[in-house]
Amino acid sequence: MPYRFPALLAFLFCTVAVHAQSQAMPRYEIYTGYSLLSNSLNGVPGAHHPLSGWDVSAAFPDWHGFRFKLDTSGYIGSNLGASQNTTFILGGAEYSHRVRNESVFLEALGGDGGATKFWGPNGEQGNIAAFSTLLGGGVDTPINRRISFRAQADFQYAYFALVSNLPVPQPLPAVPRFFGRFSTGIVWRFPARGQPSR
Repeated sequence: MPYRFPALLAFLFCTVAVHAQSQAMPRYEIYTGYSLLSNSLNGVPGAHHPLSGWDVSAAFPDWHGFRFKLDTSGYIGSNLGASQNTTFILGGAEYSHRVRNESVFLEALGGDGGATKFWGPNGEQGNIAAFSTLLGGGVDTPINRRISFRAQADFQYAYFALVSNLPVPQPLPAVPRFFGRFSTGIVWRFPARGQPSR
């Protein structure tokens, strides 16, 4: 009996090791693509205007499907006589799950948004920084071993406000704070340093 316990431990260790080797190696992810924001910062009712831009993100190797993600996006356009040039820098968590060949993911991010000074209707002055959060997800379809095509849709909140004579900028009820964000592009995955490429 005393000799069976070490043998059982060795068997369990080998089983776990074989299972771990059978799993896909953790990989970094780099994404770049086109992004569309559903409305401009000054898109009051009756003057909604989407903005086109770009989206770039980096995600660290996963742990049980969870990974830390950094995301930055930028949009350029004009609406109601004002230039719209805004950038968001966000960070948070991503959870992914493989379904056959595709990988489905959900994300929850938070951070900061920045805009030009006179983004309000008719060039009114607005605050140039705002808190922002993002919830959404998408699907990755593999093209080859390292590259996938990504399509995703997100719900984004950004607290931009027009500048007034009051000590704190006041958001107008008509100025949008909730946006839809749609993005499509290419994901490149590569193994963490010291891991063999598969």
